[in-house]
Amino acid sequence: MTEKILARAAGRPRVVPGEEITARPDFVIAYDFPGYTDVFFKETREDFGIEKVASPERFVLFIDHMVPATAPKEEELHKVTRAWGKEQGVPVHEREGIGHQVAAELGYATPGAFAVHFDGHVSQLGAFGTFAFGARKGVLESFVTETLTMTVPATVKVELTGTLQPGVMARDVFHHMVRVMGPASCRFKVVELCGPVIDAMSIEGRQTLCGQAMFLGATTMLIAPDAKTLAYVQGRSKIALDPVYPDADAAYDQVLTIDVSALEPIVVIPPSPANTRDLKDFTGVEVHTGYLGSCASGRLEDLRIAADVLRGRRIQPGFQLHVVPTSKAIMAAAAREGLIEVLVEAGAFISSPSCDYCFGRIATMSDGQRAVSTGTLNTPGRMGSVDSEIYICNAAVVAASALEGRIADPRPYLAEAAKAAKAAAGAPA
Repeated sequence: MTEKILARAAGRPRVVPGEEITARPDFVIAYDFPGYTDVFFKETREDFGIEKVASPERFVLFIDHMVPATAPKEEELHKVTRAWGKEQGVPVHEREGIGHQVAAELGYATPGAFAVHFDGHVSQLGAFGTFAFGARKGVLESFVTETLTMTVPATVKVELTGTLQPGVMARDVFHHMVRVMGPASCRFKVVELCGPVIDAMSIEGRQTLCGQAMFLGATTMLIAPDAKTLAYVQGRSKIALDPVYPDADAAYDQVLTIDVSALEPIVVIPPSPANTRDLKDFTGVEVHTGYLGSCASGRLEDLRIAADVLRGRRIQPGFQLHVVPTSKAIMAAAAREGLIEVLVEAGAFISSPSCDYCFGRIATMSDGQRAVSTGTLNTPGRMGSVDSEIYICNAAVVAASALEGRIADPRPYLAEAAKAAKAAAGAPA
């Protein structure tokens, strides 16, 4: 898939891994962040003499960090971004949620497209068959020219087989992949996912998998479009492209099969996202706060499963449960379903969609405290004090842990919820 997408973008009949190419991104995506976009805007004009970017319709900017601003310098950054977007004719989407998610909602997740960003989590667009990767400050090239120079990555094919057990989510699947394959196993390569687990997985679950590609060392991650994908992008896609699929005889750098039938909920222990462990080995560890959100795990299925655990219950006194839906559209949908009401009544603190809880701007922990989190990282200081600890897990585990004030297995709560739902469905009107 990667070679086909990049060949089209480079205007070549074919490309091969290791080859240096100059390709034209279909989309140039960024969020405003100090040292990145403000520098790009300045250098484009002052160092390269570019007054107007070429093909501004390819660009999109998001204001999703430091929202709302808490200092004049933060608002000044937002003002600079708004002004540049207006001057260039580039759309700026503000307070609509985390850009990686909103980009998909707006149609930048187009099957077969080539997208660049400076942030590697844009790889979640690979759930839609988009080749999307973070070029860091190298993305400046796409502001100055219409192209990006890059090396074609090799591809590792991973087939996920089996059936997921109740209480096991895409988040568990990804971190199990890290445990099996290793955190540097796909360095500078692309991961192409397939198999019955992917076929059965929701679009949201696929976004969770693809968005974490960097924690395998990968450039990005891709899933071939299927009926679910095409239904989602219909009426959204910004450009008309034919979806791209791998050939039956495609040559891969490596082919792996991972059976997840026996997989149970996991926890990633501090201080590294490489430390995948079985949840059962850490149940009972005292925790003080929880975060349910981020570009990885704050979507409807995450909010639904948390609500299943929390419905009719109250979180542990003194525990702080922060719930941050990934986008405004997701938050509105959760409200329509009654999920927000369930979470609030259980004692959760609901915040408007932004990246702030995840990237470390909102410090929720002091020395010696521990969190359960669906954020992207568990490195020291990510949620406050460098002497606090973060345990990454799925949304159901966060909710169950909030009830008990310790790392907890959500499956008994989910079994009870399933039983209640079944009884309600069978009850006479």
